[in-house]
Amino acid sequence: MKKTISILLLLCMVFALAACGGSEAPAATEAPAEAPAEAPTEAPAEEPAAAEAEYKLGMGVVSNFDSSETGKAQIDTTFAAIVTDAEGKIVDGRKKRLMDLQGCLLYTSPSPRNKMDVTDGAVTTGNEYPTKMEKGDAYGMVQFGNAIAEWDAQTKAFEEFAVGKTVEEVVGLETKEHNGHQVAVDETLFAGCTMDIVDFKAAVEKAGSDEWAVSFTAADAFTLGVASVTTDDESTVPSAEEDGVVKMYTEFGAAVVGADGKILAALNDAIQPNITVNTAGEIVATEYKGTKRELGDDYNMVKFGNAIAEWDAQSAAFSAYTVGMASDEVAGLETKEHNGHQVTVDETLFASCTMDITGMQAVIAQAANYAR
Repeated sequence: MKKTISILLLLCMVFALAACGGSEAPAATEAPAEAPAEAPTEAPAEEPAAAEAEYKLGMGVVSNFDSSETGKAQIDTTFAAIVTDAEGKIVDGRKKRLMDLQGCLLYTSPSPRNKMDVTDGAVTTGNEYPTKMEKGDAYGMVQFGNAIAEWDAQTKAFEEFAVGKTVEEVVGLETKEHNGHQVAVDETLFAGCTMDIVDFKAAVEKAGSDEWAVSFTAADAFTLGVASVTTDDESTVPSAEEDGVVKMYTEFGAAVVGADGKILAALNDAIQPNITVNTAGEIVATEYKGTKRELGDDYNMVKFGNAIAEWDAQSAAFSAYTVGMASDEVAGLETKEHNGHQVTVDETLFASCTMDITGMQAVIAQAANYAR
């Protein structure tokens, strides 16, 4: 169940008042002393410094194989990252003002729709997998589906509708069946987003109850970005003796970026779904046990790989290490080869993260670049 964090914020405003110093009495003369040309005035009060407030970044991932069929191996993923304030409201850091901590920032899913044509058992590697958000108008919902707007625009409408709402309120949005999809009952939301919102709500729910969520403080405006990167290099081709396996593995990253371009908070995760196919291109089996963070100790890096810690702990250490860095600094972190992997050369980071960092580097750096 979701946990709502309630934290009392103390907003302190400090005013500096200039004291009015006394002066010596004028020397006695026959004529009375003239009044000073200008009466002394108080120094203007200083502008109050913006109070730092505490926020929390969480992320959630939901995936399914519903669209996989003979000739097509596909996994659809919805990924959401949210920033919540002390009242549990999703916050829009871009609209943040002094003593105004309401608003909403929901960045719903770059939504990888990873699919591979496996007709007649063909399994190819080295493919590119742009997300729906990255495809923009090229996704073709308007051109081929007569949609009211493209996927990215409808997703942004969903985000904006969540302004001022708690995670619970977003998750509780009522839906109805429309053209085979579960769409919003609310007319205002439906006017901008006629797509199925079930997975959006599920991803937000996971993000709101993220046990790896990280807290950060900010006094100024900030932005949030998300990114995902998919590779298929480990896929295998089916043969008469053995089925092939389509492995479209995806890394996810979320980054909160301050006005100075530095990362205030970051998270990352990954999925490793397997779709088994035969030489006829038929789907023999699918396997997905959850994200690497969700698997926790069951990912078994410690048990079978003698790792210093499980994947979730090491990835959290890497995300925390990027705080205070700009996107290019994350992308430029130096690595070296170690046991067949590219690991950090920084001894402090290596003490808590000895696994390959290249995938995490890529998505967090890209997420920081995508921040809006």
